[in-house]
Amino acid sequence: MYLPALSIAVIPIGLIGLGWSDNWGGVRFSDSMSQMRVVVIGPMTISILCVILLVERLRPAQLRPILARGYRQDALYALLHACLVVPLVVALSLSLTYTVRRYLPWIVFPRFGLVPRWAAITLTFVLMDGCNWFAHLANHRFRVLWRFHELHHSQEDMSVLTVFRTHPLIHVSYLIALIPGIALVANGIVPTALLVAYAGFVALEHSNINLGFGLLERIVVSPNYHRIHHKLDGPHDVNLGFALTIWDQLFHRAVFPTEHTIRTDTGLPGRPLVVEQSTERPRHVSVLVAQLMGPFRPFDYLGDAIRHQEAISDTTANDEAVRH
Repeated sequence: MYLPALSIAVIPIGLIGLGWSDNWGGVRFSDSMSQMRVVVIGPMTISILCVILLVERLRPAQLRPILARGYRQDALYALLHACLVVPLVVALSLSLTYTVRRYLPWIVFPRFGLVPRWAAITLTFVLMDGCNWFAHLANHRFRVLWRFHELHHSQEDMSVLTVFRTHPLIHVSYLIALIPGIALVANGIVPTALLVAYAGFVALEHSNINLGFGLLERIVVSPNYHRIHHKLDGPHDVNLGFALTIWDQLFHRAVFPTEHTIRTDTGLPGRPLVVEQSTERPRHVSVLVAQLMGPFRPFDYLGDAIRHQEAISDTTANDEAVRH
C-alpha cells in the first residue's frame, strides 16, 4: 500500500470531526446541502449538461459512439458525485469555514465601505479561480496528490460528464478555494447563480465539443484549450485554468489550441491506472472500485507503468531516428 495516500484520507476525517463536534459553527447542514445540490444537480445545472450533451453530438471534437465506454463510466461517477461527493464537500466546506473563523479570525476582512458589492464579489470569484489553479498545479506536482488526480486524466472518451470523474478525496486539495470567500464574506456572498454558471462552464470545457473562443481564450478557457491539458502524448501540467486562462499565461503554462490539438487523443500514457477500455468487456463497477482504490496501490505498480511508458518513448524516438 502507498502509505502517503492515507494522509489525504485522514485530513477530511479530522476536519469533519472538528466541524461536526461543534455543530458546524451554528450553520444548518441541511441548508448547505440544499444549496450545493442546486449548484451540482439542480434544474439549471441539469439543463446546461443536457444542452452540452446535445451539442457534443452535433459538433464533436472526436467521433464517439453515443454510449461509449468512457461515457458510461463517467455516468457512474456522476451518480457517485450526487450520492457521496456532494455531502462530503458540504461537510468539508462547513468544517473549514468554522475552523478558519474560530482559529484564524484575522483572515476575515471587515466590510469595505468604498467597495461596491459587485466589485467584491468579482474579486472573490477571480481569487477563488486562482486558488483552484494553484491547487490544480499542486495535484500535478506532488506525487501523493497526483495519485488521486490521475483518475480524472484517465478518461479516453472525453465528454461533459468527465467533470464528475474525480476521486472523492481530491476535493481536499481544492478547499483552499474557499479562503477568498471566507475572507471577503462581509463584502458580499457569491450568488448561487454564479456558482451554477461556474460549475457549468467547467463542465463545458471538458466536453467533446470542437469549440474555441478565439481571442477570448486570452481570458477564459474553451473546450479546445482545456483538451490540451488532457493530451495523451503531451505534458499535463499546462492549461490548468478552471475558468480563466490568465493564470496559465501569468505562469507561462498556456498552450493555445491548433488544428492538430483539437482532435488529439486523451488519457494516461501506459495506462498506469485501470480504465474501462483495458479489458475486452467494460466491467464498469469493478473498474470503478479499482480506480477509487488506485491512489493506495503499491508504488511499484506505478513505477512499472512509468518504466513501461519510458520504454515506449525510447522505441518511438529510435523509430523516428531510423526514418530520418
